[in-house]
Order: sequence, then structure tokens, then C-alpha cells
Amino acid sequence: MSESYKDWNQAIIDEFRSNDGNVTSVPFGRGLVLVHHVGRKSGVERVSPVAHIRQDDDTWLIAASKAGAPENPAWYHNLLANPETKIETPDDGVVEVEVSELTGAERDAAWERFKEMSPGFADYEKKTDRVIPVLALRRR
Repeated sequence: MSESYKDWNQAIIDEFRSNDGNVTSVPFGRGLVLVHHVGRKSGVERVSPVAHIRQDDDTWLIAASKAGAPENPAWYHNLLANPETKIETPDDGVVEVEVSELTGAERDAAWERFKEMSPGFADYEKKTDRVIPVLALRRR
């Protein structure tokens, strides 16, 4: 991961935390969660800002789009390896969650919701040959 990417992520994280989950320096508003994940190889805890859809009071959906890159983001692999984690949310603060990957029709329906939320997700889909995974983060 490049230093500029780390700096950009950290700036988003800092703004999220200092503004009760509202990120306005880039147009995310209250549309992010901060996902805590432990490196499956390094064992180091990291935090990644990720766009989300609130499915219900106890479930947040995130898409491992990585802007249409040919591979899934590192946090995706980390979350599957260590599915009990926590997220920071704009409305509920820190929430302990269990991560699961959506499959089949459930994944497809959730992915359609991401494309409806932002046309960027449709662009990401066009840029890659992989099926972009969608994960459910369910309150524990």
C-alpha cells in the first residue's frame, strides 16, 4: 500500500472520527463505516473506511470493489480470516459485528443496491473481470 493511499485513508478516518461520522472533504457524507480488521498474515490491526448500505438496524453491507481493481482489497481477505470484528458507524458508534459473505441471489440483490446508490460501483464492475464480493456485517 502506498504512503499517499495510507495518508488519504488516515485523513478520511480522522475526519470521520472528529465529525461524528460525517465526511465532507470528499462527498461521502454519512455513507462510510470504519472497518477494523486484523491482517491475516501480519496480525496487525488496521482500520479501513468503506462505503456502506444500512440493510437494517443490525446489518451493514459493504462491497469489496477496490475501485474495479483485478484483485479484492486486503481488508476483504482479513475479514474472512477473522470475521469477528468491530466497525465504527455514523449513527451507532462502535459496534461489534460478525462478517459473512453474501452469495447467489442475495449477493446480486445487494450489489444492485450499491450500483443504485452510486454509479461509481457500476463503473468498477465494468473495469474488472471478477465478481465484486458483498459482505454483511451483522451486530453480535
